[in-house]
Amino acid sequence: MLVQWGKFVITKQEIIKQEIIDNFDPGGVGVDNGNLFGFPFDYETADVIVLGVPWEVTVSDRAGTAQGPAAILAASRQLDFYDRDHPTGWHQGIFMAPLDPALQCQNQELRSLAHHIIQAVEQGKPINSPALQPLLTQVNQGCEAMNQWVYHQSSRALEQGKRVIVVGGDHSVPLGYLQALSQHYPDFGILHIDAHADLRDSYEGFQYSHASIMFNVLKIPQITKLVQVGIRDVSQTEVELVESYQNGVAPSHPRVTIHFDTDLKQKQYAGIPWAELCRAIVTDLPENVYVSFDIDGLDPKLCPMTGTPVPGGLELEEAFHLLRQVVKRQCTIIGADLSEVGNGKWDGNVGARIVYKLFNLMGQCLIT
Repeated sequence: MLVQWGKFVITKQEIIKQEIIDNFDPGGVGVDNGNLFGFPFDYETADVIVLGVPWEVTVSDRAGTAQGPAAILAASRQLDFYDRDHPTGWHQGIFMAPLDPALQCQNQELRSLAHHIIQAVEQGKPINSPALQPLLTQVNQGCEAMNQWVYHQSSRALEQGKRVIVVGGDHSVPLGYLQALSQHYPDFGILHIDAHADLRDSYEGFQYSHASIMFNVLKIPQITKLVQVGIRDVSQTEVELVESYQNGVAPSHPRVTIHFDTDLKQKQYAGIPWAELCRAIVTDLPENVYVSFDIDGLDPKLCPMTGTPVPGGLELEEAFHLLRQVVKRQCTIIGADLSEVGNGKWDGNVGARIVYKLFNLMGQCLIT
């Protein structure tokens, strides 16, 4: 429904949204209304949709990240909403769809099968053994179904002109979203903050392993650049894969660039400011940027319950400064994910702050 307002024509939905903004006190007490941050928006009035994906089927170390979306939701009401990067960013409206109980049940069922496979492989049993193959097929098919669920949910939002943030769960969860984005953008890059390169091919036999997300992402031709930051746990095969991308058709413009945590710290110890390093990092990114934020890219004190913690990493404000440089370079953040948030209160607290910063910087890109 369209309404004439002076020289302007606005929709009824926009009028409703403005009424919500006018009647909401961002300095008030956080309300437990089921929505992220206690904001009064719904799917129709929110510009940004958060998809919580409670999935950790292939985790090979510590479980608990399937409860990450719920931990973030619970902690989010305790935040204050004045963001210095985008003080009125909350006006965009954000809505977190309720967690899908069927997805939660499927995660629990397949997690037990995957755990059995992982234990057998770690004891030296070949992954192609007749006893493991049926279980592996079932897990891989279930993970494919999860990817399709994320793809369809993301596509629905994108087709309505909304932006999406996917919250995991382990780092396998955003693949379907990235596939959906590839239907809307002819090319884009990924800024990937992580302790791990996640470039393994079918790790432990799982085609959609949390350790294989970037390997699978690079199969999407619309993704023209992958810039990884904070990496400090990497395998020889992953390094060789990156070298193959760097020595390809256009070696002067490699498709994958890794900024190892050790190298970044050594440069800082030599006196190079973090701001200068960040400016150099984002130079490699194209105009449209997707942010994939694995929380274990941070120092483990900020995410002690994450699935695979690694010593070292970024401080939270260092990560935020890097994201600000993306905006300052006049790139557009077209989407984002946050994964591997543990089920502790502190982890949820930090995770909620990351989601809120991503939300505000995505909005800031539209007005910069």
